[in-house]
Amino acid sequence: MSPLILMATAGAGIALLLFLVLKYKFQPFVALMLVSILVALVAGVKPADLVATIEGGMGKTLGHIAIIIALGAMIGRIIELSGGAEALAKSLIERFGNTRTPLALTIAGFIIGVPVFFEVGVIILMPLAYGVARSARKPLLVFALPMCAALLTVHAFLPPHPGAVAAASQLGADLGRVLMFGLPLTAFLCLVGYKVAGRMTRRFYPMTDDIRAEVYGPHVTNEDLLAWTNGNAKDPVQAAIAVSHMGLEESTGSLVAKLPPAPPPGFGLIVALILLPIVLILLGTLSTTLLPAESSVRGVMTVLGAPLVALLLDTLLCAWLLGSRRGWSRTQVSDVIGSALPGVAMVILIAGAGGVFGKVLVDTGIGAVVSDMLRTTGLPVLALGFLLTMLLRAVQGSTTVALVTTAGIISPLIATLGLTPNHLALLCLAMGGGGLAMSHINDAGYWIFTKLAGLNVGDGLRTWTVITTLLGTLGFAITLLIWPFV
Repeated sequence: MSPLILMATAGAGIALLLFLVLKYKFQPFVALMLVSILVALVAGVKPADLVATIEGGMGKTLGHIAIIIALGAMIGRIIELSGGAEALAKSLIERFGNTRTPLALTIAGFIIGVPVFFEVGVIILMPLAYGVARSARKPLLVFALPMCAALLTVHAFLPPHPGAVAAASQLGADLGRVLMFGLPLTAFLCLVGYKVAGRMTRRFYPMTDDIRAEVYGPHVTNEDLLAWTNGNAKDPVQAAIAVSHMGLEESTGSLVAKLPPAPPPGFGLIVALILLPIVLILLGTLSTTLLPAESSVRGVMTVLGAPLVALLLDTLLCAWLLGSRRGWSRTQVSDVIGSALPGVAMVILIAGAGGVFGKVLVDTGIGAVVSDMLRTTGLPVLALGFLLTMLLRAVQGSTTVALVTTAGIISPLIATLGLTPNHLALLCLAMGGGGLAMSHINDAGYWIFTKLAGLNVGDGLRTWTVITTLLGTLGFAITLLIWPFV
């Protein structure tokens, strides 16, 4: 089949994927599978080989990422239901004091965002932002914008979040190196987000009546909020600690009610449990680089630093330290761990379907044609990864779908370039920048933030969309600067 026809087939397949998701609201997993089958058949895959191609793409992808995503979700669920995430945020607020509360919430968003998905993190932390805003007599956006921007930044860039894990799997990047470069990168971006949000919120943005009444009471008007914008903050700590678990109760249902009452976990324990798998993975990566092959320490760290082993150990520790040791029965521990899986099952399947799409592109020869075409653009591979991911993110909304689709498109090109492990990790992070940018009205995260922050559509675009796009683009620019030196 001629390269022109193969290119046309690939373009039509991507267009059909977007059409099904946007126009007919197909579930992305179903749309990816359907498009993969159609593209395979049109591009010349024999019907007898079709099933093997699909199973090969799904199996190769899920064999690497399903365990990591599932274990990461379990850790996040235990920390969430034990009250650890909320306790961590409250402790940071107390330590930083009233004048730096937005920074405390930003740091809380960064730390909690590592094991907890974006939507869950917002539900956990937004009641704290409500309490702080009410007590400090300041607009909610001052506290909510940098905090939620930090949550989404971590979600787009770092494992064990599904988009980052799936992209690294398809491109053959080492997760330890992704974390090694990604942790300081995302920490810096969160700090920039805090600074940018501080400047943004000097301007007053009116709140919707329902959220304003819920946060401040029915007697507070938008005119009052306008007057508070330049006012002096009062001590917000007590109100933050006393605030109700409004969103958390809704998200966990009867499961929380069945758990025995217990004091919240300590700050140090939660931070240690979040950092443990990260440290093990980093040590595993460093040991393979710095220690000789015959070293017994290297052998031990290679096992402990394997992402699935590190996350499994952390899951067991979370179950014991945050569950069994605090009065949960074995059945309750099992129920809490099991409750993490329904929420990530579809995400795992979407990532697997992205692997199928990538396998079809390779087996049909489309990947080689696309690779040649991308090479002729003259753009650096980092720019290609960032721009393709950002385009797909802007068009269809999902960070995960954008990352797995882009990885499938550019993986044939990557195979011909002979990139080093460090360069592959930076490429994944550049694509993460594209997945962070352009969060707007077709993104569920945009609506979660704007509704809970009480913003209208226009103000949401002027604040949330601008700050996510700025941080995503800055993340790409940093990877571009680091590229020649690694």
